[in-house]
Amino acid sequence: MLNGNVHWHKGASCLLIMAVCAWGVMVGANKADAGEVRVAVATNFTQPAKEIGGAFEMTTGHNVIFSFGSTGQLYAQITQDAPFDVFLAADQERPNRAVDEGFAIKSSLFTYAKGRIALFSRASDLIGGEAMLSDTRFSKLAIANPLTAPYGAAAVEVLNGLGVYDALAPRIVKGNNIAQTYQFVETGNAEIGFVALSQIALHAEGSRWIVPEEMHAAIAQDAVHLIRGRENEAAAAFMKFLRDDAAQAIKEKYGYGAGSGPSS
Repeated sequence: MLNGNVHWHKGASCLLIMAVCAWGVMVGANKADAGEVRVAVATNFTQPAKEIGGAFEMTTGHNVIFSFGSTGQLYAQITQDAPFDVFLAADQERPNRAVDEGFAIKSSLFTYAKGRIALFSRASDLIGGEAMLSDTRFSKLAIANPLTAPYGAAAVEVLNGLGVYDALAPRIVKGNNIAQTYQFVETGNAEIGFVALSQIALHAEGSRWIVPEEMHAAIAQDAVHLIRGRENEAAAAFMKFLRDDAAQAIKEKYGYGAGSGPSS
């Protein structure tokens, strides 16, 4: 019996060693198969992108590297052969231009999210609605640069629609992108500012007016797979993951409307 027990333990040890070795081979194979995707992302989508990136890496084993900036600045870099595989813009114009000008794959183009803007202040009693824009209690109103940032263009559209742009023009300060615009408000350099709803969606601090969607053109944000990344399997996997339920849930958490199918 003793010898039988000894032989059984030896056999079990051998099986355990074989299993460990097999697991090691599988892990090594997975690491060998893992790719890397470089994604240019509009600044307003910074936090959702980071969360989606983490979920993507855990799900697929691929690595993702993000570069954040205004849509206009990122597009300019793409035209200068920046090493990006995927472009997540804050508008539809630049991804469509990327297709038309030969930088992106037309069949990959789709709307991955729909953004919202909000008038925000750190002061809890400052903003009660659109009437704040006719108030004299603030000296600076922050908006993103409307020439390069779609969220800034939406803010200007709202101000013009309310008939207050000209009166407020001397008080407007422009951020290079929506992240800098938010920082103007957060640091007190501007008492109020039009920010992306995603930037304030996860906290109830300060005061805010969420701008009704009908007051400005839809901020439909398109994604596109770039030509330089067309052979990159990790890039294709990332584009697919953007449509998955896990990614959609993250977008909704940050106040984004659901994306859609291919952009027309």
